[in-house]
Amino acid sequence: MFIDLDWLRSRSDRSLEVAPEWTILIPFFNERRLLPATIASIARQSEKLRLVLIDNGSTDGSAHVARIACASFDIDPIIVTEPSPGKVAALSAGLRLVHTRFVATCDADTIYPPHYLAAAGRILRRAGHVAGGAYVVHRGSSKTHQRLKANKIAAAARLLPRQSHCGGAGQTFRTAALRAAGGFDPERWNYVLEDHEIIHRLLAHGTIGYSPDLWCMPSTRPRERESIRWTLVERIIYSIAAPIAGNWFFYRFLAARLRGRNLMSDRMRERAFHQLEGPPSAAPSQPIFAKPAPARVVLRRPGASSRPSDLIVVARGGETGRLRPASASDIARARGLRSRI
Repeated sequence: MFIDLDWLRSRSDRSLEVAPEWTILIPFFNERRLLPATIASIARQSEKLRLVLIDNGSTDGSAHVARIACASFDIDPIIVTEPSPGKVAALSAGLRLVHTRFVATCDADTIYPPHYLAAAGRILRRAGHVAGGAYVVHRGSSKTHQRLKANKIAAAARLLPRQSHCGGAGQTFRTAALRAAGGFDPERWNYVLEDHEIIHRLLAHGTIGYSPDLWCMPSTRPRERESIRWTLVERIIYSIAAPIAGNWFFYRFLAARLRGRNLMSDRMRERAFHQLEGPPSAAPSQPIFAKPAPARVVLRRPGASSRPSDLIVVARGGETGRLRPASASDIARARGLRSRI
């Protein structure tokens, strides 16, 4: 693990300020396009915070972009390079630098409303609460749809209180409780679904709370994560076993199945859309806050033929992605892009 210690230069000045209650951990891998928007949303938080950015081996200049974005918002981050691949290893490296009462894990491609930490803090200050979970709001969602999502997660939490109903992009913790539960530990759990496993351990120390005000907005780009999700059978067994046999479920049943499918933590980094982010570079080729020019790239599904039905076209402008079947003209155009297929 390597740490950028530039932040120490102004430490004496910051020591005179009121210490923040929050640290935000953002692990990232090749996220130079979307990371600035996430940092911008963090800069607008109503609560004082410390920001820890964990570069998990990026090759596209993401750390350089992060420094520029933080400087533009007058944020003084701690930047960590964690060479061991995988989100669990990255979060473990970040947690070692947390010295605040509360800690939040955030994704590098997700937007957080200005009241995000304030809403989470209200949950974590409740007696017996050790974690707070956010639900997902998609761009353009109506207030009615947002209320329905909030009601849905609240109902699920009442029905199944001994399991997680949120993802790692929207989890907040009491730091002392998180450490008491063992924290993020690749020696204990180095598979996908680490957001559910950590809540399983944490619930031995208290409860997790939700609120209509606690939400986040992920990027609209294609996720392509079907291959790293758990199966319906695993979900059903989780719902049944979590209250009475959680240790058996995670460490004997689920771990063996994920290992058999090679779903280790570093599989979270294998995403086809990284082909859209451009070649490795020390810095972006255009201003990071400028809207990228629209681009069209044809991607072949793994193992597919060159038939139009086996191709998809990604028409991208800004930070959004739109998928549609490839047409004959798209296939013709793709002949000039074979190096990216």
